[in-house]
Amino acid sequence: MNETWVTVVGNAATRPDYWETAAGVAVARFRLAVTARRWDRAREAWLDAYTSFYTVWTWRHLAVNVAASVSLGEPLVVHGTLRVRERSSEGQGGWPGERPAERRGERAGERRGSGEGERAGEPRREDPGGARRWITADIDAVAVGHDLARGTSAFRRVSRAKPLLNAPTGATSP
Repeated sequence: MNETWVTVVGNAATRPDYWETAAGVAVARFRLAVTARRWDRAREAWLDAYTSFYTVWTWRHLAVNVAASVSLGEPLVVHGTLRVRERSSEGQGGWPGERPAERRGERAGERRGSGEGERAGEPRREDPGGARRWITADIDAVAVGHDLARGTSAFRRVSRAKPLLNAPTGATSP
């Protein structure tokens, strides 16, 4: 299948949201802010240009590790597939793995007012029928890590218990 693979360097714009689906699959998502920088010859200095925002989706073990490792504002490198999606407040084109309350415009135990809940960097517009629509760029990540060009990090391997395939049962074979 032809997919657009990207590697994006930026800063965590939100803390990771973590939950498990009804099937028990771990999911974490966060927003990544990527600001383009340009060299200004006249000033002989780097200047910030525009900022793009991506919603980064992680699944299973990567989701657990992202939730435990990523904090707001940290520099990150994200690698995954890019998906540009159109969203609607009427439930069409919902977020993958979203919680049912979010489909109604609420987040884990809180109600949103009419002007709240908009995600940074996502242009919105009104449909003739009154539904709010917007475009979002999502990255389904296969790897997330700290940008070591901008700081240090300490890696801790997570050990996961694996079932024994040839566990002794006490029975003897003939």
